[in-house]
Amino acid sequence: MICYRRMKREDVPFISRLEEETFSMPWSEASFLQMIEKEDTAYFVAQEDGRLLGGCGLLFIAGEGNITNVVVVPEARRRGVATGLLTYLMQEGDRAGLSAYTLEVRVSNEAAISLYEKLGFVSEGIRPNFYEKPVEDAVIMWKR
Repeated sequence: MICYRRMKREDVPFISRLEEETFSMPWSEASFLQMIEKEDTAYFVAQEDGRLLGGCGLLFIAGEGNITNVVVVPEARRRGVATGLLTYLMQEGDRAGLSAYTLEVRVSNEAAISLYEKLGFVSEGIRPNFYEKPVEDAVIMWKR
């Protein structure tokens, strides 16, 4: 059974390595350590049988949540792990009083866009050249 919980310091090396393996512009271990200790953030992991499957992060800004990271190990993709992580993240955000959620996603990342739409997010614009390595626009998505 997959369980979801707050990210701990000991989870950071694994999540940081997973980001390096997954993204062209990964967050560093130091960045994750800094973020999980801030009061205006919440980072979560998915775990099954003691093994980490992925993580995601949320930044609290003026009553709204900015989803900063979503990453899942390749062998656990298409099993609902990201859906579970994001559902858990938004439940925790709702408990903290957040009223809306936003994120950016590469325009070419059709799988992620489909997932976000399934969770109720809608496209509300484009950020030109938001990503590097390669340079690409981002879709700005909101769930209000």
